[in-house]
Amino acid sequence: MLLIADSGSTKCDWVLFENKDAAPIKIRTKGLNPSVLKKETLQNIISENKQLLNYKDKVSSIHFYGAGCNTNNTIQLISTIFSSYFKNAKIDVKEDTMAAVKASTNSAAVVCILGTGSNCCFFDGNQIYQKVPAMGYMLMDEASGNYFGKELLKCYYYNQMPETLKVLFEEKFVISENEVISKLYQSDAPNKYLAEFAVFLFENKHDSVMKNIINKGIKKFIDNQILQFKEELKFVPLYFVGSIAYYAQDFINEALKERGLRAARFIKRPIENLIYKIKEETF
Repeated sequence: MLLIADSGSTKCDWVLFENKDAAPIKIRTKGLNPSVLKKETLQNIISENKQLLNYKDKVSSIHFYGAGCNTNNTIQLISTIFSSYFKNAKIDVKEDTMAAVKASTNSAAVVCILGTGSNCCFFDGNQIYQKVPAMGYMLMDEASGNYFGKELLKCYYYNQMPETLKVLFEEKFVISENEVISKLYQSDAPNKYLAEFAVFLFENKHDSVMKNIINKGIKKFIDNQILQFKEELKFVPLYFVGSIAYYAQDFINEALKERGLRAARFIKRPIENLIYKIKEETF
C-alpha cells in the first residue's frame, strides 16, 4: 500500500492507495512540523488517528513532504517516528518545497510556497536551489499565514484597525492579552496560532487598512525572495503554491506586474497534483 503525505504546519493531507486502480483513501490530521513540534506531539498526531491505525501494517511505501523537513535532524526525526509506527514501510522524507515543485512542474521553474509559512526556490529540472535560508516565522516568512496573523494583531493592538472591523475581530477571536501572550509564548505551535488570524484579513480584503497589510507582505516576499531569482525568471515560469497564495493572487499579480513579472499558475492544494505523479511513478 502506497501512502503519500503533504504536511504544512497547520494540517497534513494523507492519501493511501492499495493498488494502481484503487480509489484513494484521504485522511487529514494536524500538521507535522518537526522544527516546531516535539517528538511526543508528532507521535501523538499520528497514533491518535483511527484511520491511519487501520492501515499502518499494510503500508509498504511512504512519501512524506513536510514543512520543517529541511535539515538532517528534522528529516531523521520524522523518519524515526514513521519507522516505529509503519513497521513494514520504506520511507522517503523530503521538505515541502519539493512537494510544491512536483505539484507544479517537471521542468525548470521558480516555485513559491505561501501557506502557514513561506518559501521560494529555483528548480532546474532535477534539483532545488535556494538563495535565502528558511529561518522560520520569527525572522522571515513574509506574506505567509503567520506573518499576516502577526501584522493583524499588531494592527489591532496599535489601535489602527477600523472600528467596524475591530468589533468583528473581537467577536471572532479570543484576544485578551493573557490569552494571546499564552498562545504566542507558551504553546507548541505559535506559527500555526498566528496563521489562524489570516483568514480574517482576506475576508475583509476590500478595507483599505487590510488591503495595505496584504500589499506590504506580498511586496516584501517578492522583493526579498522572488527577486533573488530575477535572472532565472528571464527564462523560466513562476509558480505559486498554498492557500495564502491562492487567496492573495490578485494582490500577487498586481505586485508582480509592477516589477515586470508574471505568475504562470496558482495551486491551492499541491497534494492533488502530487499524488497523481507519485502514483504513476510507483505502480
